[in-house]
Amino acid sequence: MTPNLSPSYDNKITRKYSSKTLEHKLDNKTALQAELSWPEEKRIPMIAVPSGVDEKTGGKLLLNLLPGLQAVGIELVILGRGGREFGEKMSQLAHEKGHRVAILKDDDVDQRKLYAAADIALFCFDAGNTEELQNCLRYGVVPIAPDTKALENYNPVQERGTAFLYDKMNEWHVFAALVRALETYKFPYDWRTIQRQCMESAE
Repeated sequence: MTPNLSPSYDNKITRKYSSKTLEHKLDNKTALQAELSWPEEKRIPMIAVPSGVDEKTGGKLLLNLLPGLQAVGIELVILGRGGREFGEKMSQLAHEKGHRVAILKDDDVDQRKLYAAADIALFCFDAGNTEELQNCLRYGVVPIAPDTKALENYNPVQERGTAFLYDKMNEWHVFAALVRALETYKFPYDWRTIQRQCMESAE
C-alpha cells in the first residue's frame, strides 16, 4: 500500500470517509459483501486478518480459534498471504464456509478494500508498529492484538482506547478479547468512538 494513505483520499475504495464521517465506512463494507456475493448486512461484524496466515503471524493460533470464530456469527476476510500449508487450510475453509469466509488477493487494491470494509482486525502475533497495524488504525479498523505500547486497551468506563488487547498468546485469551470487542460492537455510538480514536491516533 501507499505509505500513510488515508481513507479520506483513497480513490480505490467505494466511498471515502474520515473520522468525522465514519458512517460512510459502511458503504465500503456492503460493497465488499456484494463483491463476495454475500448478503449486504451492515450490522454483522466483519473481521479482517490483514497480515495473512503463516507461522510468523500466528497461523496455528488462528487455526485453534476458528471453531470459536465460526460460532459467534461474524464474517472473516483473510488477506491471501502466507505459507502453502496454512493457505490450503484457509482455502478449504473459504470453500466450505463461502457465505462467511473469504480470501482476498494480496495486492494493493484488495488491501485497501479490506481496510475500508472491516470493523475489526485480528492479530495473532505481536504486531507492534507494523504497516498492517498502522493501516488498520488509519482506516478505523479496531485491532484485537497482544498487549503493546502501540495500542491502548479499551476502557468502557472512561470510553477510551484503540484496541481490545490480550496478555497471553493462546486461543482462550484471544477469544476473550474478541468477545469483549463483539459486545462493544453492539453499541454503535461506543464503537464509533473507538474507531474515531483509532483514526486520530494514526494521524
